[in-house]
Amino acid sequence: MAKALGIGVIGCGNISATYFKFAPLFRGIEMRACADLNMAAAKARAKEFSLRAETVEGLLSARDIDIVVNLTIPAVHHEVSRQILDAGKHVYSEKPFVLSVKDGVDLKKRAERKGLRVGSAPDTFLGGSHQLVRHLIDTGKVGAITSGTCHVMSHGMESWHPNPDFFFQPGAGPVLDLGPYYIADLIQLIGPVRQVAAVTSIPAKERTITSKPRAGEKIPVNTPTTVHGILHFENGAVISLDSSWDVWSHGHAPMELYGETGSIFVPDPNFFGGEVVYTKGEKPVKTPPKWPHPFGIANERHPHGMMANYRTAGLADMALAILESRPHRCSLELALHTVEVMTGLLKSGETGKFVAMQTSCERPAALGVRQAAALLRRAL
Repeated sequence: MAKALGIGVIGCGNISATYFKFAPLFRGIEMRACADLNMAAAKARAKEFSLRAETVEGLLSARDIDIVVNLTIPAVHHEVSRQILDAGKHVYSEKPFVLSVKDGVDLKKRAERKGLRVGSAPDTFLGGSHQLVRHLIDTGKVGAITSGTCHVMSHGMESWHPNPDFFFQPGAGPVLDLGPYYIADLIQLIGPVRQVAAVTSIPAKERTITSKPRAGEKIPVNTPTTVHGILHFENGAVISLDSSWDVWSHGHAPMELYGETGSIFVPDPNFFGGEVVYTKGEKPVKTPPKWPHPFGIANERHPHGMMANYRTAGLADMALAILESRPHRCSLELALHTVEVMTGLLKSGETGKFVAMQTSCERPAALGVRQAAALLRRAL
């Protein structure tokens, strides 16, 4: 049996560098080639990371590629993932997995017919901090989770992204762009969602780009940029999710979960690490359990200091799951349920009604300290 699966990437934009940078940390995967409709972009990434540049067609037919990572824009995620499956390759997609449940079901059927795996980001819920929260919940440290709050709010991407147009069009917006991090984390912590409701708005019909090279250019906004939602989970928990790109500043915590006997303050699900605080009753626990999780170790410098970044962990887990004949954690079922929650929130905003979920999924297996270390080529 092969010790590693060959990985190819379609889409050589900003996020591709992160995958190429961190892939060498993990067992089970070997980055071999990249492709893009812009061949110059593919050649530049290939040179930067010592890979082979391919056309999309060449990558899909390459015999040394087992899994293709889909890093294209969300609007074509379904189309490109379909092509990957039809070519007989496993597929791992960036978030959002697809933009409709119908498209996700189509990919599920195609994969099942060919005996292929489908996985999808985000994999940040595999981070050390979020798996500590999972451990606290699973061991009953705060009792059953009954409610909570989530806030993901800023003033949008036009201040830093060179081409922010697509963020403000259908298929993006704060829910579909950032919601996967929060919703996937909530599902792995609490379980599947029963129904959702939301109120949505578009306060500004156009945005002015302030980043180079297009500073001063105005772009239209055609999707809600403020979404205040409610998620009602199968276990009875009720969580509010407020997401907005119309907020200059706020003082809300990223996520708070309230249990029968205490509360947990969860760090930003967009990242792998961060401080976890929990209480017994009203009193904070001063000595949290020892948790030497490798995916909580700071390994990358950010403007605000050193942070933990282990993107591609979900891809590596899927590759090893294929080799070991076990379920992978960033599964199609989890991604599809996440998509239905997000699109359900937007639909509720349009109709003013609750939207019942038609999909469901199992909580992915926890990734404890030993399991996380087993994904790595060597100890950090």
